[in-house]
Amino acid sequence: MEQVVIIGSGCAGWTAAIYTARANLNPLLITGQQPGGLLTTTSSVENFPGFQNGIEGTALMMEMQEQATHFGTQIQYLSRVESVDFSSSPLKVTVDGKVIETRSVIVAVGAGHRHLGVPGEHELENRGVTYCATCDGALPIFRNQPLVVVGGGDSACEEASYLTRFASQVYLIHRRDSLRASKIMAERALANPKITPVWNSVVEEVLDVAQNRVTGVRLKNIVTEEVSTLDCAGVFVAVGHTPNTQIFQGQLTMDEAGYLVLGEGSRTNIPGVFAAGDCADSVYRQAITAAGMGCAAAIDAERWLAGL
Repeated sequence: MEQVVIIGSGCAGWTAAIYTARANLNPLLITGQQPGGLLTTTSSVENFPGFQNGIEGTALMMEMQEQATHFGTQIQYLSRVESVDFSSSPLKVTVDGKVIETRSVIVAVGAGHRHLGVPGEHELENRGVTYCATCDGALPIFRNQPLVVVGGGDSACEEASYLTRFASQVYLIHRRDSLRASKIMAERALANPKITPVWNSVVEEVLDVAQNRVTGVRLKNIVTEEVSTLDCAGVFVAVGHTPNTQIFQGQLTMDEAGYLVLGEGSRTNIPGVFAAGDCADSVYRQAITAAGMGCAAAIDAERWLAGL
């Protein structure tokens, strides 16, 4: 019987692990298939306190992991939670075919990349369509080639700026006439001579499935309805995220977008189940707020267990 099982290994998960481990609860953390979560796909994290020169996303996650391990966190690496049963006590979590019983659960599963849902996107994934510039931007197929980034937020601006190291030109496709990114990120992107914004436009198709590689995109201007083709060797999709909460459907209360709905503090609708991070935050979605939510979930879980 575990005292605490933490599902997820991003900022929220590792912070919850540090706090519950220091409380002598001997937590078990399930990393999932992407240890460290989406932050490991980020190049430089410049807004996490304590690092005046910034820190690589993967390095930050490794620091948190080592700290959690130092205080006694048990870790199951590269394991996937297949299902959960929160209908009775003890709570049950099935990991790689094995049922784990626990008194409490902290859900910190984060969010995944949102897709465009247009023809050619799925067919050409890993053949020029990608969702992570820092993972794939330096590949030979993208070097000295025109590239497209789709999106208008901080992630899109960061991806576009990063890709200028390798691309001949980066086209930033956005459905509005101004970026919704933070001011500093937007200014940095628009000031870069290798980044060309394409306003009021959406991608209708990724070309060319017949050639089994990306050769361009078909765009539609949503104001003039003009359709055009833009040649490129790669499409980097940065249009937001979808919470990874599918396995909790029917058990944990969530909103229409799939974000977990919290009651007092980090409590979900199931006693003993708490949530933290991007899976329960549709507003801020920052590394530091995820860490804060992980802290809150750990304290809530500790107090709940003490009250049993």
